[in-house]
Amino acid sequence: MQHILERAKRIRAVAFDVDGVLTDGSLYLTDSGEEIKAFNSHDGHGIKMLKASGVKIALITGRESRCVALKAKDWGVTLVYQDAKVKLPAFEALLKELELDASACAYVGDDLIDLPVMLRCGLAICVPAAPALVKRHAHYVTCLEGGRGAVREICEMIMQAQDTLDTHLATYLK
Repeated sequence: MQHILERAKRIRAVAFDVDGVLTDGSLYLTDSGEEIKAFNSHDGHGIKMLKASGVKIALITGRESRCVALKAKDWGVTLVYQDAKVKLPAFEALLKELELDASACAYVGDDLIDLPVMLRCGLAICVPAAPALVKRHAHYVTCLEGGRGAVREICEMIMQAQDTLDTHLATYLK
């Protein structure tokens, strides 16, 4: 775990996949064909906490969804890359926009489409439901499932490594 925390200390941006990471991977459709996704409120608060600590947040998803745009706006996330069927170009665009080296960026994914970014970033993370091949290339596999607190776990881990979690917690205890 210590080597993971050492990597987490250097992180200046985190890019999250959406389906399977910020959600449990289920896709719900209404009779009219509108897509519905369920997001975890603890995960959303974790994103807001990490963002407040100075870490940039991005979403990179292979699907196009109005739900994602709405949640990103709710969380104050402006770095959103949708319909990224191949995710590495979106990740490279993110690095260029933020003027960061890949080693300063974490990526959280859950499937094969995420592997190229996981192999390029400084801290590769996946959720427990990820295929074995993806887990094999992750520096860290979360304890909690996607859409069920995994993102909050990651946000708190990075904040703990960067000594910002206790400062943030103190704002609630005033």
